[in-house]
Amino acid sequence: MDFKLELVAVPVSDVDRALAFYTDKAGFVLDHDHRVSDEIRFVQLTPPGSACSIAFGEGVVETAPGSLQGLQLVVSDADAARAELAGRGVEVSEVQEFPWGRFVFFQDPDGNGWSVQQLVARG
Repeated sequence: MDFKLELVAVPVSDVDRALAFYTDKAGFVLDHDHRVSDEIRFVQLTPPGSACSIAFGEGVVETAPGSLQGLQLVVSDADAARAELAGRGVEVSEVQEFPWGRFVFFQDPDGNGWSVQQLVARG
């Protein structure tokens, strides 16, 4: 039995602001933006190359905006990822070196925290 994580709900306070951030700045691909009813709007986006998407909207998740931390993207080159994000206007950290990888960190407008990891070869 395979258990594939394919969707993570991200709590945001302003759907349109989050949509603009994730598409225009973070470079995610918009998969769906559908108003189901007056109470429910479902937005789904996918990071380029990812098998897992994120979703937010109205009536999608009840947790506090900005409370999701530790979302992690994996890239082949942390320096290139940092340059791309910074070039799109994302406030992103400098590349940080750890024994388990090279990382950059950023937050969405609500403070949901993302890390971007370049794996390092183990010796």
